[in-house]
Amino acid sequence: MARDTDISNVVLITVDSLRADAIGAYDAEERAPDVEGHTPEMDALAERGTVFEDAFATGNWTPFSFPSIMASRPVFADSDRIGVAETPTLASTLSDAGVSTGGFNAANGFLTEHWGYNEGFDEFEPFVASVGSSIYSRYLATHPTVEAWLQLATSPVRRLGSWLRGEADDRPFLDTSRMFDVEHAASEFLESTDSPFFLWVHYMDTHTPYVPAPRYIRDVSDGWVGTHRMLHAHTRTGLGWDVDERTLSELRTLYRAATRQVDASIGRLLDAVSEGGFDDETAVVLAGDHGEEFQEHGHLAHYPKLYDELIRVPLVVDVPGAPARRVEGPVGLDAIPPTVVDLAGVDSPDAWLGESLTPSVFDGDAPSDDPVVSVTVRGEDVTAQPIPRSLADGDLLVSVRDGEWTYIENVETGTTELYERSTDPTQQDDRSADPTPEQRDIVREFASIADAHATTLRTERTDRGDEVDDDLGARLEALGYR
Repeated sequence: MARDTDISNVVLITVDSLRADAIGAYDAEERAPDVEGHTPEMDALAERGTVFEDAFATGNWTPFSFPSIMASRPVFADSDRIGVAETPTLASTLSDAGVSTGGFNAANGFLTEHWGYNEGFDEFEPFVASVGSSIYSRYLATHPTVEAWLQLATSPVRRLGSWLRGEADDRPFLDTSRMFDVEHAASEFLESTDSPFFLWVHYMDTHTPYVPAPRYIRDVSDGWVGTHRMLHAHTRTGLGWDVDERTLSELRTLYRAATRQVDASIGRLLDAVSEGGFDDETAVVLAGDHGEEFQEHGHLAHYPKLYDELIRVPLVVDVPGAPARRVEGPVGLDAIPPTVVDLAGVDSPDAWLGESLTPSVFDGDAPSDDPVVSVTVRGEDVTAQPIPRSLADGDLLVSVRDGEWTYIENVETGTTELYERSTDPTQQDDRSADPTPEQRDIVREFASIADAHATTLRTERTDRGDEVDDDLGARLEALGYR
């Protein structure tokens, strides 16, 4: 039920591959000293808003997570497609209620009109531009690290040319993530729109490959020159060499620097909200769509697994006038759409499965104690390419989480895992092989939930196919998906 507030507008900020412990608001006691303070904007948002301590994505990567974020539905619940074309979206629900809507995505090919993510937006730009037909342009489209180095090398020439022409050039050295394109589009939307409005911005900087501007590498590292870290780490991983401790450390540094780069952009975006005079009537929701692995379970990036490094994400809701607080208890990202429409004074569609978090935000009420269910699909090998995008592409894995336990089941083979997160936060000690009587009860309860979810996904659905055009395919390959 909507609260009687002065909130007219909502800004939803989603950050690709942002794990919970990447920002200062989470796990500060476990963080190394050199990581502290590198996300001041997100930390400030958390300090004045509501931090959900145990927020979990409903999938290990964008296509499996975003149906919950934008339509409060699990992936594959309505069709074989990895999109939202079969159900009312957050934007369409708000647009139908007379809210102005703008959505800007930093070139994630999985968040385009091809999969229905433009539905309901008055202004929508995914920045998935044509990559051209030349071998050179297609190579750059699929090798962002190379593009980053070319940008770095040519930036003095570009800046000199701008100076000679009397033009301003406020772009950073590197912008392979299209961060500034998104930032400028969002600012223009804020300048041209009137309340009420809904603005969605999606950042890609923290998605592999990490190519932050050099100044952000220096911000989070112990040396004044940081670009060599990028070259060394991406050379080793690009050539398929073993990831040694030095390379892993450099990748973590690049990831932190990319997070710092996103944080700075979020600060400029919130400044634009303030400059538009919207401060006191605008709620801000911040979330990661999934996490990122740094060999906690043997790999990098976000291959088909369901451990916390990929599933636990930040979720912060900042509402002017609501007290700052931290809320414990499992929360799925399918709570985002009903929370946003609740803040906007709009009713949720019956098809949505998540519950609004406004009682937690305003009154500190504990969220529903229902476990959070997440899924992935795994091929014959965890790193098999192409990464599975449909239930027909491999084994369905389902995880069930409450406040203490994580249960993972391969529905096809029947193999299970059970972890007690309070004593085993990195989920290395599988209790399912020799469970206590209490743990057997947990397995039975969670197995029932997992099997019911799998049955839901396998019911009669619309067969829509998944073909993409050449440009979109090239951009997906740039993200590492063939």
